[in-house]
Amino acid sequence: MKILITGATGLIGRHLCHALNEDGHTIVGVSRSSRKPADVDVAEMIQWDSQAGPLPDDALDQVDAVINLAGEPIAAKRWSDQQKKSIRDSRIVTTRKLVEGMRRAVRKPEVFVSSSAVGYYGNRGDEQLEETSPPGRGFMSEVCQEWEREAARASELGIRLVLVRTGVVLSSNGGALEKMLPPFKMGVGGRLGSGKQWFPWIHIDDIAGIFSHAIVNAEVSGPINGAAPEAATNAEFTRELGRALHRPVFLPVPEFALRALMGEMADVLFDSQRVIPSAALASGYEFRHPQLEPALADVLSR
Repeated sequence: MKILITGATGLIGRHLCHALNEDGHTIVGVSRSSRKPADVDVAEMIQWDSQAGPLPDDALDQVDAVINLAGEPIAAKRWSDQQKKSIRDSRIVTTRKLVEGMRRAVRKPEVFVSSSAVGYYGNRGDEQLEETSPPGRGFMSEVCQEWEREAARASELGIRLVLVRTGVVLSSNGGALEKMLPPFKMGVGGRLGSGKQWFPWIHIDDIAGIFSHAIVNAEVSGPINGAAPEAATNAEFTRELGRALHRPVFLPVPEFALRALMGEMADVLFDSQRVIPSAALASGYEFRHPQLEPALADVLSR
């Protein structure tokens, strides 16, 4: 298959490009820069700034599938009004223009797999959240809902649509875990607040695997939770991370301190989402790293 991927140079994008390339697919990356990084396995890199104009008319030539991973990192900066606009527009506007590009295409792709996030569910305590669960409240939930509505317009074109609600991706090459490692390695890591909030984690191999699975399996459609089957609370996750690093975990970080430091962005750390990957399991996806302890050991060994 010929697959177009926006956000090809990001954390998930790099890993996914490599995996799809190894499976024999031809990958066309989309980035704001036309430069093709040496470690990104794409046959071609198309330059596109979604905030500046429409998708180039020739970008979808002979493309069989589109994967949308574009989006401003959630935790890159404190959430000022401008940063919240960047987070929103980088997802909603990009997705809207991608679908508009598909609408113009003479030969439309067969499938559109668009990233979303577990933030869709908001703060839900101990409730088990499957793909049929209703959305929650708050900034990230509102962004995810609008993001998914824009992607859903592809269905009107007869294109199979999959919405991957991604959890916290565990990788040795970036993302949340990379930011967590320094204090834990120094022995000053600990749970966040009470630690009772659920932490919907997933190994980088499996989030890439779910995207690949969604591309090649015609029966997969609609939302699919990108989280591991073994749920963990923040306290359980930090305990396992400390154990994997052979470091003590005894200094909890007070919630009030993080909220004072991070403002509204702290919601990402304290919202509780007990996400169950029901759709992935029902469609036959087999997780390579379903359990937290061996998943962390694998990531940290790389």
